[in-house]
Amino acid sequence: MKLTYRVEEGTRLGALLWEFGPGWRMISSAMLGGGIGAREWVLNAQVVAGYSRMDPVDHLVSLGPDRGDGVGMMTAASVDRYVRARDGGVEAYATVGLRVPTWAAAPEGHVDPELAPMRVGTVNIVVVAPVAMTDAALVNTVMTVTEAKTQALVETGFAGTGTASDAVCVAVPAEGPQEVFGGPRSEWGARIARAVHTAVRRGAETWRHRHSK
Repeated sequence: MKLTYRVEEGTRLGALLWEFGPGWRMISSAMLGGGIGAREWVLNAQVVAGYSRMDPVDHLVSLGPDRGDGVGMMTAASVDRYVRARDGGVEAYATVGLRVPTWAAAPEGHVDPELAPMRVGTVNIVVVAPVAMTDAALVNTVMTVTEAKTQALVETGFAGTGTASDAVCVAVPAEGPQEVFGGPRSEWGARIARAVHTAVRRGAETWRHRHSK
């Protein structure tokens, strides 16, 4: 797996590109390449505040490699300030934007409908684990990632479980003995939880320090 930082031509907007190549399965909530399946790359692209293009999937495709299927996410947060954390063979990467954190079960109308998701920033998370997993275990890892992210935000004093446009991607090898559990008290789920918690907490603390001046 190779991680590179690139800048979109004609702009100052950066993007993080993880190039995995063949032999990987991923689960993601992203607009491009979401769901569960074989994927070869992941793109986390920074867009302008107030992003209003009506073709975000096409935009992501144009920014990604022209080979294989991939996952594409967007954020208004500065992707060059990503945070990486490791735990027992698991790697977690987070880009953290928390201008308008929200509670998942907020009352209807609680969030200003005029605040477009790309205007307020997001918490995008990419996790890489070195073991194959069943579909159910992959779904479980998404729950684990979300719980660990929420724990980190609450611990750093943000009033919310995330933002309205957060995205996640978990990548695992396609071959090998499959883990059947991905919850936070399973062997690999616990490692994922700790890595994500560390990355998001560091990112949230940095974001608060930078925006409190």
